[in-house]
Amino acid sequence: MMVKVKEWADKHMQGDPIIWAVVIALSLISLLVVYSATGTLAFKRMSHPESYLLKHTLLVGLGFFAMWVAHKVDYRYYFKLSKLALWASIPLLLFTFTNGTELNDANRWLTVPLLNATFQPSDLASLALIMNLAGMLSKRQQNIGDLKESLIPMLFWCGVICGLIALSNLSSALLLFLTCMVILFIGRVPVKYLAMLVIVGLLAGVGALKFGSRAETAKSRIENFANNELPFQAQHARIAVATGGVAGKGPGNSQQRNILPHPYSDFVFAIIIEEYGMIGGGLVVILYLVLLFRGMRAVDMSQRAYGGLLSAGLSFAIVMQAMVNMGVVVGLGPVTGLPLPMVSMGGTSLLFTGISLGIILSVSRGETDPAFMSKSESNRNVARAA
Repeated sequence: MMVKVKEWADKHMQGDPIIWAVVIALSLISLLVVYSATGTLAFKRMSHPESYLLKHTLLVGLGFFAMWVAHKVDYRYYFKLSKLALWASIPLLLFTFTNGTELNDANRWLTVPLLNATFQPSDLASLALIMNLAGMLSKRQQNIGDLKESLIPMLFWCGVICGLIALSNLSSALLLFLTCMVILFIGRVPVKYLAMLVIVGLLAGVGALKFGSRAETAKSRIENFANNELPFQAQHARIAVATGGVAGKGPGNSQQRNILPHPYSDFVFAIIIEEYGMIGGGLVVILYLVLLFRGMRAVDMSQRAYGGLLSAGLSFAIVMQAMVNMGVVVGLGPVTGLPLPMVSMGGTSLLFTGISLGIILSVSRGETDPAFMSKSESNRNVARAA
């Protein structure tokens, strides 16, 4: 039986097995914690608790399926798709800012007609920018110091996309900007040009603060954090962390889930620590660090610059978002509203995180399966001959 399972996994779940294990572990933790955290929500809405578990399980399954499909595709094709996605992101982000659906006091979502589901264009724009930036860097490795041919296009896209996202979501824009800095640094861009990117980022940030809708919110959150004035969410998140202890209160025994706003999304890590203690919280941190290590490993292992830069950029973006989310919960930063990747309940986040992980697995698949790359090369040669 175990031999058949291994054969099936080897055939259908290719790429880095450790990344697969990390994703499965975080998904199981997500199902357990979200089921516990949605109990109060079900009671308030007079719904059955299992209905939210079923919905979240379907969303986790959708993200897992997206990851599986993405890992089957040769990662080099994503560079071509990223160009189209980048151009599509500009009108989507502008339309979201002006006519988006308001949820949790922010216009970050578009409602998809007929499906009545919300979609966050910033997730698409972030993924497209990382893919495109990695592609542009890999193509320009020989003339990386050419300001006109190499740097200006990259600085342009970083400034435009980060600026448009910042109009309604400053924390996501800042995280994406830092990811761009990391990708450019790994791609051997000279430090003087990285300083130019900082200037571009500052200009985009000033513009977003002036014309965007989140300036006052960001200012108040930073001031509260600096003055140690804890907002309601942060207070009860710290209570959850403090009362969790080493081993926690046990699954389903959280008390702060009945008080915290959105304990199943932005503050799900507080429920993890309260129910599973520092042991459970530490395990989650270790899983994300393992994911970062395996994703960054592609920089040395990948035979192509694009694969290494792409895997490193996506891994850094996912793990940094996780670290920011967990840092907010334990009091290391102001409230941001960023979900915990692969754990928090949500549709768009789970879907695009799944796609990002699938692309990382596609890169690792190219490292570990020589037939994968040779087959891709032969297909391209046939297409050229035709």
